[in-house]
Amino acid sequence: MMFDHDGVKIYYRWDGEGPPLTLVHGVGGGNDAWDSVVEDLKRDFRILRLDLRGHGQSDKVKGAYTVWDFVSDVKALLDHVGLKRTRLAGFSLGGLIVQGFALKHQEYIERLAIMAAVAGRTPEEFARVRERLAHLTAKGPLGHFEASVDRWFTPGFRAKNPDVIARRRRHAERMDPECYAAAYAVLAETDFADRLHEIKVPTLVATGEFDVGSNVRMSTVMHEAIAGSKLHIWPGLKHSMLFEAPHDVSATLGAFMRAG
Repeated sequence: MMFDHDGVKIYYRWDGEGPPLTLVHGVGGGNDAWDSVVEDLKRDFRILRLDLRGHGQSDKVKGAYTVWDFVSDVKALLDHVGLKRTRLAGFSLGGLIVQGFALKHQEYIERLAIMAAVAGRTPEEFARVRERLAHLTAKGPLGHFEASVDRWFTPGFRAKNPDVIARRRRHAERMDPECYAAAYAVLAETDFADRLHEIKVPTLVATGEFDVGSNVRMSTVMHEAIAGSKLHIWPGLKHSMLFEAPHDVSATLGAFMRAG
């Protein structure tokens, strides 16, 4: 389904039955990144997910983005479908977006999950992500994929699941280069570490043990800033746990979201 937000067409879909759970995907991804997680959780939740602007079936908006553009799209979607309260989870860039959403529209959130996300980057970490943005801008989505696949997936998973890697490569080939770079710039330049203490809803912070870009230190920063939050580290995983270990993700996410 599509809806129009200030002239931008945003794609969204529903799955399952139960209390509402809204899912926000990562940079360069799409709503389908959650497919395996949704299969596990749709018996317990009515799940709402979208393609962010510049991604998937949503409009390929040109020009610079801000995190507040994405936050505004999520809020407009919730208003469009009539949701005034929801459980909310975001992965990677989605994890940054839901931080911003919680800071601006906390009254909409029953429980919050911030997964494989960033906050409190060091100067060295900022330099590295800006280098990745420059590489993406120069080499395009496929070049970025080839340079990043080792950071995203463990060697064992890559060896046993070449079909998954091939599908992700084809997905990268279909991405709009300008939109991908605009969204990645939001990921590279936005950091809410100094405001996370304002989040007062029940929160789960989670990442992979070997996630380099969204590392355990940053998740610990988030956990320590958000009073009463829970911290979960998926052992042995890098960044792409939605594809490499979706059942582990759904088990952790489902248990947390059912608790409320």
